[in-house]
Amino acid sequence: MAAEIVNPRSGAETDSGTDSVTDEPFDPAFALHRGGKLAVRATVPVRDRDDLSLAYTPGVARVCTAIAEKPELVHDYTWKSQVVAVVTDGTAVLGLGDIGPEASLPVMEGKAILFKQFGGVDAVPIALATTDADEIVETVVRLAPSFGGVNLEDIAAPRCFEIERRLQERLDIPVFHDDQHGTAVVTLAALRNAARLTGRTLGDLRAVISGAGAAGVAIAKFLLAAGIGDVAVTDRKGVVSAGRDDLTDVKREIAELTNRAGLTGSLASALEGADVFIGVSGGTVPEEAVASMAKDAFVFAMANPDPEVHPDVAHKYAAVVATGRSDFPNQINNVLAFPGIFAGALQVRASRITEGMKIAAAQALADVVGDELAADFVIPSPFDERVAPAVTAAVAAAARVDGVARR
Repeated sequence: MAAEIVNPRSGAETDSGTDSVTDEPFDPAFALHRGGKLAVRATVPVRDRDDLSLAYTPGVARVCTAIAEKPELVHDYTWKSQVVAVVTDGTAVLGLGDIGPEASLPVMEGKAILFKQFGGVDAVPIALATTDADEIVETVVRLAPSFGGVNLEDIAAPRCFEIERRLQERLDIPVFHDDQHGTAVVTLAALRNAARLTGRTLGDLRAVISGAGAAGVAIAKFLLAAGIGDVAVTDRKGVVSAGRDDLTDVKREIAELTNRAGLTGSLASALEGADVFIGVSGGTVPEEAVASMAKDAFVFAMANPDPEVHPDVAHKYAAVVATGRSDFPNQINNVLAFPGIFAGALQVRASRITEGMKIAAAQALADVVGDELAADFVIPSPFDERVAPAVTAAVAAAARVDGVARR
């Protein structure tokens, strides 16, 4: 699989400056996407009869027989060990919401390009015409023999938690919901460096997360595993606390794990004296709430395209500001994590991605910054060529330590 841009009708613009298919004003995004963004290419030549007899019948039969006798050879003699399925049901696509499988496909193609560009990993977009958790699980289980890993993408909470858990229980290849874990890994890396910049450790920090969906829940659990002092999660009704009687099972679990300070009430009240704000919800946080945070606070406002706190406001009060946007410093971007994480897991044929592997990825990502650390540089750029090799090596090593590596 080659994740390369292929646009057979790219730039189909009429003399009048309109698109030749839609008759709308010419838009370069449509020109780029015309014909799709991916293609499949052969990695071996088929130039003559001898090549054909090796690539296909009769030569291929000998390889098939060997794999049938020794199934683990599939990793050596097919693409399985280097290709990932990018699976979605189209219910939580970017900031667009439930737009369906067909409309999600351009995003999944883009994800496959990022896998290849930033991690050297081949990926196949798979958009499913179902939102039923049982059907999604069964479909992916049946597709799994073709892939070395499964990247779940843009599946709405809380269904995404169940789907990931059930798939990992049934499959012996890594299953990774990037909206959860990729976001969490990059957030932890940036937070480690922000703490280092201000002479603190994770254990010194109290964080407040706005958003109790896939990303918010995963970030909270991951920060706790990494040793943060305290973290509270908020939703539309305020702090997710054990005393509330309107919690889903997922929120009830997160209430039991978080909020050691016993906070109740609104997001604004929770931010009083907090060291860290992490926004993965959208909406707007009042300036006065940001002003009430602790000295040298960190504001990670990651909603796109409009951060919960605009950087111009955040910089009035915070020592470090990060967003999800590429036009501001310190972009919290999942592409810093998932290509290297999968590359490392595939390299050692890991059966799953453990907490230890994710923490190793976050530390490796933080370490890339090194002595260049500054308020506007607590996380590297996705185009920093040091990122993917560092994350890949760290994840592969952690997989061996955690006992999930098979080579």
